Amino acid sequence: MNRIDMTFAALRARRRAALIPFVMVGDPDMDTTGELMRAAVDSGADLLELGMPFSDPTADGPVLQRSAEIGLRAGASLGRSLELVADFRRSSDVPVILYGYYNPIFHYGPERFAADARAAGVDAALVVDLPPEDAHELQMWTKPVGMHLIFLLTPTSTPDRVHKVLRHAGGFVYYVSVTGVTGVRPMVVDHVRPVVERLRGVTDLPIGVGFGISTPEQAGAVATFADAVILGSAIMRLIDCHRGSTRLIPEVSAFIGALKAGMQINQATQPAGKPSR
Repeated sequence: MNRIDMTFAALRARRRAALIPFVMVGDPDMDTTGELMRAAVDSGADLLELGMPFSDPTADGPVLQRSAEIGLRAGASLGRSLELVADFRRSSDVPVILYGYYNPIFHYGPERFAADARAAGVDAALVVDLPPEDAHELQMWTKPVGMHLIFLLTPTSTPDRVHKVLRHAGGFVYYVSVTGVTGVRPMVVDHVRPVVERLRGVTDLPIGVGFGISTPEQAGAVATFADAVILGSAIMRLIDCHRGSTRLIPEVSAFIGALKAGMQINQATQPAGKPSR
């Protein structure tokens, strides 16, 4: 059974949502990325989303674009990203999701990627520019080795699009709470809740919410109705502010800990018998 499936099953039994922070491989360097992964887990991360830098990250905002450039200068190739996961696996069973673009995977070779990623301990891939209708050439290799492909739904997704995504999705559904590229910007929680509730009527997969979440209060509010709270740009902006400082790891650790605390407080106050799903 995939580690993602086991993690969500365990959290659902406790009526808890998962916290999924994002870090970019190689920012500010490879060794620090490994430290950030371990610090995130120690601070309460239930899963990790690991960004593989790409030279043309069209779906990402300026914070992640800058981070990707730094990662590429640090030598963060797809192969080195897998080595980082393999090293992480020596001390942790927390699920790892690789986030990236299809070009590096295509050049690496989809069959080789699936085999090497699973051997390294990767549990899923989110290939942001690979829609489900074009995913067969990768999924034909990831599915047999037990590795999930995660797909995005957005506020503009039509019922037909939802159906296509759910036919191919594994692990969980990633709901993008605001339109546009990645980045920190306002999110109206009350607008997201009914969408997540409608999705529950058509899938048994866990539903994670990302984009626009940047505070413990927002994380706590989303955790009352979603299965996962996903943060990328807010964490990478913090790394951007403390890059090169000895405060980098402590600041990120404290922020992730505050997010986890905000989620636990809100979930603990829910009425008895109401699952935080």
